[in-house]
Amino acid sequence: MAYFLTADGGTESLRARVYDLAGTCLGSVAVPYETKFSAGARAEQDPEDWWSAFVKASRQAIAQSGVDAAAIEAVTLATTSCTVVALDRDGKALRPAIIWMDVRANAEADAVLATGDAALIANGGGRGPVSAEWMIPKALWIARNEPNIFEAAHTICEYQDFMTLRLTGERAASLNNVTLRWHYATDRGGWAASLVEKLGLSALLDKWPLRVVPPGGVVGNLSARAAEELGLSTRVKLVQGGADALIGMIGLGVAKPGQLALITGSSHLQFGVTENAVHAPGVWGTYRDCVYPDRYIIEGGQTSTGSIIAWLGRLMNGTMDIDELNRKAAALEPGCDGLLVQDHFQGNRTPYTDPLSRGAIVGLTLAHEPQHIMRAMMEGIGFGTRAILDAMADAGYRGTEITIGGGAGASDLWLQIHADTAGLPVCVPASRDAPSVGSAVLAAHGAGHFATIDDGIAAMVRPGKRIEPRKREVGLYDEIYQQYRALYPALKSVLENKGQSV
Repeated sequence: MAYFLTADGGTESLRARVYDLAGTCLGSVAVPYETKFSAGARAEQDPEDWWSAFVKASRQAIAQSGVDAAAIEAVTLATTSCTVVALDRDGKALRPAIIWMDVRANAEADAVLATGDAALIANGGGRGPVSAEWMIPKALWIARNEPNIFEAAHTICEYQDFMTLRLTGERAASLNNVTLRWHYATDRGGWAASLVEKLGLSALLDKWPLRVVPPGGVVGNLSARAAEELGLSTRVKLVQGGADALIGMIGLGVAKPGQLALITGSSHLQFGVTENAVHAPGVWGTYRDCVYPDRYIIEGGQTSTGSIIAWLGRLMNGTMDIDELNRKAAALEPGCDGLLVQDHFQGNRTPYTDPLSRGAIVGLTLAHEPQHIMRAMMEGIGFGTRAILDAMADAGYRGTEITIGGGAGASDLWLQIHADTAGLPVCVPASRDAPSVGSAVLAAHGAGHFATIDDGIAAMVRPGKRIEPRKREVGLYDEIYQQYRALYPALKSVLENKGQSV
């Protein structure tokens, strides 16, 4: 038997898992690490914490699995994207990593968009926005505000690349990350050289990793030092992974044109697979070769989704019984007796791209109870997803089914609401640990057990349940959706009249 070690490096912890060729998880251990927050929407981590968490979690997961460490053939990691690190020649961090949720680089993001460079076609067809989370704005912030750090940096890269360097000694980036967030494009000549030159940031090109390796490609073997720390052999291959949500697409089995992955948690991310380039306002992408060779990925996102349900729980002062509320909410009719929720509690990422838009609960009466509000929130989030699907359709991409990973998969009610509001079937694989399963598929492919990533998906991703949209409910939601669409311009007008820019 062949076995594979994976790591899912998230915002709060790193989880190592051991898989076999059938996609069975044999051992799973998570080790937390600290995030330090400060004023100005700043969030930082110590890269050494990632490495120590990886070593500890990996050793324990292998021991838990009962697998002989000598049987581990390959390692693949999925990590947070847009987590930027500056390293010296020895690979040591010159400052804490600026993690994905840190948006200190807002002014720099505006400067990137102002260049009007052709590479910005992936940002709403060139109209924006450029997120302060992305690589170039963060690198520009370092250059402007910490010029000594920028000058001293031998390498400026991401979490993924730091781990690659520590594991193999190779300065190699994932094609997944660089096409997703660095404005790299395989169909436009690679690096966005003209973009960084317009920003006076040409030196950044020499600081980025030397190689770009696609997901499933072999970066190299473990170095002697890394192998010793992990208790593994130097024969073990490091197979390239990428951004956790995108590697999660593989773990969900979303690979064919028309399929769409809905990654759920505190927020929602929508990633569709298409055979053709699609660029338009209201969506991000498309990104060629980002996950699969010769296929494109189109992207949408909702800023606050599961976090809205958590907010309701805080308002209920710890008295919210989620199972009981789900049961009561499932007995309600669509529309929750006149309730309508706009899900923009933390602004709107797509299709409006309005960070100052706000959430709303409309239609409240004294007869409404917590289950009405919770279901209306689920419906509002479902409508937000549908608005993104509509924007994708306007751009030329039409999804045929939705595959859900993450927290929403635990609620049968929410799954059915997503199917009914979108009018599309919803699939949930047997395992909701999508980034880890996707990493296992890539590791097996890179180790030579499967000719393609698609073959690995067929062998290792197990189907779960499928929820069909209900004709009657689809019709009812079609009517309510039009009311939802009317909320944004109406509330925008109200906020503008109050003097609040939206």
